[in-house]
Amino acid sequence: MSKTQVFPEHFLWGGAIAANQAEGAFDADGKGLSTADMVPYYKKKDYANLSALMHVSSETIAEAMKTKTAAGYPKRYGIDFYHHYREDIALFAEMGFKTFRLSINWSRIFPNGDDHEPNEAGLQFYDNVFDELRKYGIEPLVTLSHYEMPMTLVLNYGGWANRKVISFFVKYAETVMNRYQDKVKYWLTFNEINTTIIEPFTGGGIVGDKEVNLLQASYQALHHQFVASSLVTKRAREINPVFQIGCMLARMIHYPATSSPEDVQQAQFDNQMNLLHTDVQVRGSYPPIIKRFFEDHQIHIVKEAEDDQILKENTVDFISFSYYTSLVSTTTPEKYGSTGGNLYSTVKNPNLKVTEWGWQLDPIGLRTVLKELYDRYQLPLFVVENGLGAKDTIEEDGSIIDDYRIDYFRQHIGQLKEAILDGVEVMGYTSWGAIDIISASTSEMSKRYGFIYVDQDDEGHGTLNRKKKKSFDWYKKVIATNGEDLA
Repeated sequence: MSKTQVFPEHFLWGGAIAANQAEGAFDADGKGLSTADMVPYYKKKDYANLSALMHVSSETIAEAMKTKTAAGYPKRYGIDFYHHYREDIALFAEMGFKTFRLSINWSRIFPNGDDHEPNEAGLQFYDNVFDELRKYGIEPLVTLSHYEMPMTLVLNYGGWANRKVISFFVKYAETVMNRYQDKVKYWLTFNEINTTIIEPFTGGGIVGDKEVNLLQASYQALHHQFVASSLVTKRAREINPVFQIGCMLARMIHYPATSSPEDVQQAQFDNQMNLLHTDVQVRGSYPPIIKRFFEDHQIHIVKEAEDDQILKENTVDFISFSYYTSLVSTTTPEKYGSTGGNLYSTVKNPNLKVTEWGWQLDPIGLRTVLKELYDRYQLPLFVVENGLGAKDTIEEDGSIIDDYRIDYFRQHIGQLKEAILDGVEVMGYTSWGAIDIISASTSEMSKRYGFIYVDQDDEGHGTLNRKKKKSFDWYKKVIATNGEDLA
């Protein structure tokens, strides 16, 4: 491979969004309520304790269920991708996207989750989206479950802690895979599957104050998701052998705070616990470390006799992951300050800059993650989320000069390039996000990630007009040169 052709010829450049953060139209065309529709917008933010903002209690849900409008619930209105998808996809095509990662909203297909028949209007919407992508030669990368599930499955079944949800999910997956078997090749089962342990409601539809032992319920839910993912992988290959099925992990790489053996050992443990999710989906079994962890925490996973075989026989084709930041492990956290950062709260690393939302910026960490994952699994990798949340300012001339975002991507893509030179097999890169959407953690609009600005504020006011940022043309150039021109 020559120095001027580092990225593979058919490298999948693109961007990513999630249905619950972009589509809006929460009650349109037969869609049912989802877990994302329960998350309100809090005006006063404590960025040092973002995880608290993601917690949804029984009281929060009761209030949300009574609210019939989108007011105060930003994920109910998103950026109205539901009605703007043609305009948005045209802009993605102008940037030169080879792929576009999106999710299907489960409650748009099966409004209650346990319905006998799917909602045709929901199926037709995604037909239209996939047809629009095909018009521009953009390959869809579809996530089946991205931080949303039908609320009926939460209220009547207890979310993923109930094994019955497996069959509902498999039916949903079979429905959309059969429907779109000639339109979609790449599928991801669960987005950031480790979120079920970190944020049980967001990842698993588990209401914390309804559980006697939340940790037990979370790991039971995770096991059910592992089994569901494997069963869907099995069915996918039966539906269309051309399908490529991937898992998706929020890669939370931990560095030891010091060279003390205690800190090194803690970092090793934290990394192992993060990678147990890919161990199960790639290797087909739980790693040895989990046995002691379950014993120490009195966790007993209820399995069916066939579960271990299902996991072993239906592993994924590739590994996808999100990477935003690195974390620090120590046995003496009281010595250090905390950064905040929702899922990524950690003690401070004095060698790294921190964003307003408490995320430590570590481009080199991406190269480290890629090398370690490839060394561990020897499967193709796909970076499906990587980006910078920041506040953008519209200048007097109407321009949006987001040099900070360009610098972020330049450094991270540069490290991705180095990893490929190291011999790592990487399929593609989809930035988070392709366009400004509602923040997953804070439900803000002002925490912007996109190359395309959307005129909407935190209260949902605005024209929804789309506007290119400076980073739009920069990323267009990166794609046009297949990652060679990062200047």
